[in-house]
Amino acid sequence: MTRWWALLLTSLILAGPAFGAELDGTLKKIKSTNTITLGYRESSRPFSFVGDDGKPAGYSVDLCARVAASVGAALGLPALKVKWVKVTVENRMRSGAGGGIDLECGSTTASLSRQEQVDFSLMTFIDGGSLLVTDASGIRGISTLGGKRVAIIPGTTTEASLTGALKKHAVTATMVTVKDHDAGVAALDEGIADAYASDRVLLIGIGRMSKNPEKLSLVDEFFSYEPYGLMLRRGDAAFRLSVNRALATLYRSGDVAPIFEKWFGSMT
Repeated sequence: MTRWWALLLTSLILAGPAFGAELDGTLKKIKSTNTITLGYRESSRPFSFVGDDGKPAGYSVDLCARVAASVGAALGLPALKVKWVKVTVENRMRSGAGGGIDLECGSTTASLSRQEQVDFSLMTFIDGGSLLVTDASGIRGISTLGGKRVAIIPGTTTEASLTGALKKHAVTATMVTVKDHDAGVAALDEGIADAYASDRVLLIGIGRMSKNPEKLSLVDEFFSYEPYGLMLRRGDAAFRLSVNRALATLYRSGDVAPIFEKWFGSMT
């Protein structure tokens, strides 16, 4: 975790100058409606999920709350309203590209292929694909997945990376598609799958929600590199700059440290 944190901080760039006098795009919409619309995930613990109080919670949610406050202050909107909208793996890209949300606060990898449709903020976290497995499966990594059942969310970067890793190791496994992380853990609990593939920190967070966490283990192997960012509409340079300015200030000041410790301290 310390290594990831160091990589995150050293990868950041400094934010640019203040807003120009004339607003356009997302900033203009936020200014005119006095509302910023933020997307969140239901079960991407510890980045973005529904807390015990029924409200959005998580590392990315906290970052977005700070971004919203910064944007509101810069626009002269001290009482800026925050509207939270639940998004899924299937609709998050459409919501970001189409303006259904102004910013997605989840665990989305900033891949080049996705940047054909949307833009991303500065990096908010670095993770990698791994496997949460049942102890009874005997799985120790990709090379031992032959003949095993692997739960996976379709259409994710994890699915593409895992497919490539299996091919590289000349291993054949059965893919069990699930709709979200909760369903992935349920597949392990119910014996439908021997492994669940996702980003490692997500696996740590959601693995704790298993009915029998003592019967699950994380393999040591990574099979992909996953840089996260906050997703926003493509081509809106002014809004992207405002988001990056807020994040850069958060990182440079050190105010991100307690947020990081809050959500990942128990994992170090």
